[in-house]
Amino acid sequence: MKAAIVILNYNGRQVLPTFLPSVLRNSRYEIWVIDNASTDDSVDFLEKDFPQIQLIKLQSNFGYAGGYNWGLEELRDQYEFFILLNSDVEVTPNWDVNLIAWLDQNRDYSAIQPKIISWQDRKTFDYAGAGGGYLDELGYPYCRGRIWDSIEQDKGQYDDPVQVDWASGACMVIRADDFFGQGGFDAHFFAHMEEIDLCWRLRRAGEKIGYLGTVTVFHQGGATLDRSSPNKLYLNIRNNLSMVYKNVSGPRYFGILVIKGVLEMVAALGYLISGKKDFAFAVFRGYRDFFNRLKLYENPKEKPETEISTSGPVRFIFWNYLVLRRRIFSQL
Repeated sequence: MKAAIVILNYNGRQVLPTFLPSVLRNSRYEIWVIDNASTDDSVDFLEKDFPQIQLIKLQSNFGYAGGYNWGLEELRDQYEFFILLNSDVEVTPNWDVNLIAWLDQNRDYSAIQPKIISWQDRKTFDYAGAGGGYLDELGYPYCRGRIWDSIEQDKGQYDDPVQVDWASGACMVIRADDFFGQGGFDAHFFAHMEEIDLCWRLRRAGEKIGYLGTVTVFHQGGATLDRSSPNKLYLNIRNNLSMVYKNVSGPRYFGILVIKGVLEMVAALGYLISGKKDFAFAVFRGYRDFFNRLKLYENPKEKPETEISTSGPVRFIFWNYLVLRRRIFSQL
């Protein structure tokens, strides 16, 4: 079969009634929900109110990465494409058909995301993916329409198709063969940045990642973990370091580690001075657990030298954002 829309759910009883109707109304392809061992009544609700949606029930909460890995394994060899969709996303007519058609016509692309707009404020881009994601030389992600916490209004400036560095896990279409060919998401990440890591690995393998601005979805965001949460900062620090360790080789990796270490310890000190001890400790925990988990990952000395260029316009986003005060993508 051509494609499956696959939604990962964990305790989503509050959001499912709001967002599932748009998916059913506006989609052509089959819909699956992978339940990550929810402790609320999500499964009962789905079975009663949405019997047309097919369910995969996992026995534990494996996070975003592991949940999709285990769930999609049950769909292996059934579909050519997987459309991964957060449970808090509202979709628009023919969104799935148009994304699949674009990938069908562009065989050198492995994955693609649509334009992602805030569900709460439909004039602004969403934090998670916005108008297409990029990485700087240190592995820091940023987007057209969103640079760190500065978010642009949508004025049609990113309605184009363009090659990017990563596609957002909030709404991401990926070829099944490429997903399984890379071993899926890295389950050690649990949540956050696993899609960026997967896209980085795909690009190292010679594949391309795309963005299609003629398709729009609306993302609520923060349904699982709020952006301002210290735990999210911890996961982002730990997983970003892990991602760089896995995908960068030799002296470049060690240079990145030193620069990131200085920048992020300065940030931790700033949190301490401002009284945000939980955030400072999140940075320290991120580094501690990264070094404790190094044995889980491939040694960079054993990786082939596969240097790939980024698609974005700047080498160091922190310098442009904090020093040069460039807060809008067009200023970069």
